Amino acid sequence: MPIQRIDLNLFRVFEAIMQHRSVTAASRQLGVTPSAVSHALSRLRHALADELFVSGEAGMEPTPRALQLAPEIRDGLGRIDLALGSGPFVPADALRTFRVATSDYVAAAILPPLLAHIGSAAPRIDLRIFPLNRTDVIHQLDDGRVDLVLGWFGELPDRIRRTPIFKDQEALVVRAGHPLSEGAVTKERLFAFPHVVVELTGEEEQAGDGFLNERGVSRRIWIERLLIEMSDPDQGLMGRVAISVPHYATVPALLRATDMVATLPRRFALAQPSLVVLDLPYEPLVVDVEAIWHQRADLDAGLKWLIGAIHL
Repeated sequence: MPIQRIDLNLFRVFEAIMQHRSVTAASRQLGVTPSAVSHALSRLRHALADELFVSGEAGMEPTPRALQLAPEIRDGLGRIDLALGSGPFVPADALRTFRVATSDYVAAAILPPLLAHIGSAAPRIDLRIFPLNRTDVIHQLDDGRVDLVLGWFGELPDRIRRTPIFKDQEALVVRAGHPLSEGAVTKERLFAFPHVVVELTGEEEQAGDGFLNERGVSRRIWIERLLIEMSDPDQGLMGRVAISVPHYATVPALLRATDMVATLPRRFALAQPSLVVLDLPYEPLVVDVEAIWHQRADLDAGLKWLIGAIHL
């Protein structure tokens, strides 16, 4: 159907439902009643000859046609906003929900100070945090289902922007009283104990260097360099992964109950009671935890403000 025959406000409704997967949540964002949103969706379904959204376990699930249209509609609405010269972003007056994908470790590091700042500077801004362990998280960024992704990344395509948030490094961690907490820590002694590994996807599909590559984006999903780089079968040095888990928060309890060893981000490890950070027998890996977003949001003053607030 020619664009001249479609009310462009219907695309605002489409975008709100795509973001929230809920008619009720979309109505709150748009400041209209749920029945008005349902009526607008019905009109758009008729205009495009597609259901666009159907009820599912996760709410209003988009059809293949809706997923195809979503990035173009989001980009088009952004261009219209820029062309109309929308006013400056004023945090104290802003009414907005940001969708952020990250790991439990990064969330624990940034959310307490971030929420304290938002509460005083922008009290009507809300956050929705989604797990970074989803293998389609970059797809979600491309399609506008999340605004920001926080994590460790390697190669990124040109359409993805990035900025560092903080640096961290790997740390070897055991329970208090563990045999490794006394005496020199060597590779031979480390390999004598089973390891718990955090694999953020929850699946055994990591590359040999601990990076997962998807849709042109390389992101680190584990940091167990000891097992990746230090194994030497010829010398009898072979590590054993006793258990892999998709969340950092699970690891401290496992370490306290066993003689297992884990490689964790140092910032996270130091915050855990009853655990000991060992001296590494090699130079620690230092990484940038970064925020990444789609290029279409380069001129989004609200998102820029949020990224700046995360840096505080």
